[in-house]
Amino acid sequence: MVDSLQYTPQITLEFPIGEEDFFMAGEYASRVKKTLQQLGLDQTIIRRIAIIIYEAAMNVAIHAHHGTLTVHIDTKGIFIKTDDEGAGIPDIEMAMQEGYSTASDEIREMGFGAGMGLFNIKQCSDELSIESKVGVGTILNAKVYFSEKAHIN
Repeated sequence: MVDSLQYTPQITLEFPIGEEDFFMAGEYASRVKKTLQQLGLDQTIIRRIAIIIYEAAMNVAIHAHHGTLTVHIDTKGIFIKTDDEGAGIPDIEMAMQEGYSTASDEIREMGFGAGMGLFNIKQCSDELSIESKVGVGTILNAKVYFSEKAHIN
């Protein structure tokens, strides 16, 4: 695996996420993973990014009417943003707790909504911020920085 890239990419990928669009959450994580592999990034970083993207997109699909996933790659790292219109998060601190879920029984019966999404995103991010307004929506920003060894030149 390549430790650093030989050029300076500035790549931005944007994907729409619809309500209960569970398949696309996984698809977007796979697409970004392929892009990062093509750039020669370290597998550890790729795995972290794939988890963040999957969990963030699933949260939008589960809890919002629609939203957007944006992934920006530059020389410092990878920046992931979801911006949705939906239920919002009444208690962000509580929602960050491992196993806490507000998913409906129907969503849980489908195998989703275990309450690990935000917890996993937090574990995989170097920085995480969440802004939410109940009844309006949520903006999530996660950042993963390249180490000195794995940065893009």
